[in-house]
Amino acid sequence: MKLHIRRDDNVVILSGRDKGKQGKVLEVSPKEGKIIVEGCNMVKKHVKPRRMGETGGIVDAEAAMYACKAMVVCPKCQKPTRVAHKAGANGKNERVCKKCGATL
Repeated sequence: MKLHIRRDDNVVILSGRDKGKQGKVLEVSPKEGKIIVEGCNMVKKHVKPRRMGETGGIVDAEAAMYACKAMVVCPKCQKPTRVAHKAGANGKNERVCKKCGATL
């Protein structure tokens, strides 16, 4: 599955309990069509101590969410936008903002 979102992109959440929040994409899983966004979709995770002296407990962690629930934010116009593809100067395809034309 091909995704419109890449790692280190800034995205805004479109639906769910975190609707409207912005964050950086930490991880992308194209096979599942999911992403992990910094500070969004937080869940409680029960962690077991692995080494001597290490403490276990309940930790807050980011959970994966479907990529279709997020939209890329343009770094130039700071608006959520769809991603267009154009041929760049060196012959490679570039990701472009549909609203202002800036390279993503």
